[in-house]
Amino acid sequence: MQQQSMFMSEADLPLAARLRPRTLEEFVGQTHLLGEGKVLRRLIEGDRIGSMIFWGPPGVGKTTLARIIANKTKATFIDFSAVTSGIKEIKQVMEQAEHNRRYGEKTILFVDEIHRFNKAQQDAFLPFVEKGSIILIGATTENPSFEVNGALLSRCKVFVLQPLRTEELVQLLRHALQDERGFGGQKITISDDLLQAIAAFANGDARSALSTLEMAVLNGDLSADGSVTVEAASVEQITSKKSLLYDKTGEEHYNLISALHKSMRNSDPDAAVYWLARMLEAGEDPIYIARRLTRFASEDVGLADPRALELCVAAYQACHFIGMPECSVHLTQAAVYLSLAPKSNALYMAYERAKKDALTMLAEPVPLVIRNAPTRLMKELEYGKGYQYAHDAEDKLTNMQCLPDSLLGREYYRPTEEGVEAKFAARLADIKAWKRAHAPKKNAAAAPPKSAAPKTGTTTEGVEVPAPKKAAPEKGANAENADASAPEKE
Repeated sequence: MQQQSMFMSEADLPLAARLRPRTLEEFVGQTHLLGEGKVLRRLIEGDRIGSMIFWGPPGVGKTTLARIIANKTKATFIDFSAVTSGIKEIKQVMEQAEHNRRYGEKTILFVDEIHRFNKAQQDAFLPFVEKGSIILIGATTENPSFEVNGALLSRCKVFVLQPLRTEELVQLLRHALQDERGFGGQKITISDDLLQAIAAFANGDARSALSTLEMAVLNGDLSADGSVTVEAASVEQITSKKSLLYDKTGEEHYNLISALHKSMRNSDPDAAVYWLARMLEAGEDPIYIARRLTRFASEDVGLADPRALELCVAAYQACHFIGMPECSVHLTQAAVYLSLAPKSNALYMAYERAKKDALTMLAEPVPLVIRNAPTRLMKELEYGKGYQYAHDAEDKLTNMQCLPDSLLGREYYRPTEEGVEAKFAARLADIKAWKRAHAPKKNAAAAPPKSAAPKTGTTTEGVEVPAPKKAAPEKGANAENADASAPEKE
């Protein structure tokens, strides 16, 4: 009676659970790890398992591999869930593992959804992994670099499991139709095209593929002889809406935004629009995408097309105004514009070069010549002495030193010849040529340059400059007040 009850409960399990592989021979996919001669297969077959983490999307066989290891190993195997367990349960399991170790018995602890454990819970495993009380096998759908403590991660080998290919899923579906644990005892009629459609819909997830097949069979046309025919209309109804794999806080979030960035950088508007759609249709915040596009406009386009930033800011504002789904077209406009725009990372590189110097060089004081001097004391300390107001020069240029002495000659901004930036490059070249021609002589470095002379005239270089204008103190004001109230030319 007890056995019949157990059989009935097993028959009521979902198809994916009933068909869970029991051996490596039944396992489908992950040939890069489990093919003949591959490292993970050798470890399992040789019962030489060490601490490891299985990382991959849902439905690729992480838990199944752990069950296969449980069947193959001579060690005590403990199945542990991060969803239902806490510190108390961890301590109990660790005590049992330590007891087993004293008697020379190994303990393999499988922790499903290990990323759901917080830092304190993960830390509880660490001393037992270090002294060999347990062999830890963790399974996670999240990047272990982000979700697993570094100390624990360093003691584990990470195996990356890939989504199953469509042909592998089709193989799995055919097996389900033939295996007695599946639909092997029934006559099921379903075309190869429909199996392909179910496999494609599953998007690499074996559990999803088997669940979809089970639903299609249960909703098929039942004949008098007990046979079932699965029609295309039924499959289309079941697979009408694909559930996109996306976690707005997980790795896939960063993978997709990276794909969008790199597609635009590679001037591929079609790929850019596709990745944009993937994010938006999966529920990504359009404001987040708009912010990233704004960053791209300056980082990867910059002055090669200054209008790119304007357009992206406009798209950002449009997302605020109308939201989804209407703002999708504004983001598409921005993404396509950025893809087709000439590319320059000169602004990004300029800041990175300057940042490096700012962090590593001596924090030199601002040169006195370009300091502001609103008070008499500051003037007495020669703040602003020798300052040359560019607007008073005929060429709107001076040879005044603005960088600290240790950084003289540094070039942070190096314009490209792409798009509009070519004009900026030509302008910068002209400015540098003018400054070289008007560089002060070494023996007269302290003397004010002729281009900033107090009287209008012609310099030795033939450049005529007007006399700088001085702000006169207001009538009746004392000298100190006049200094403080006079407008500063900055």
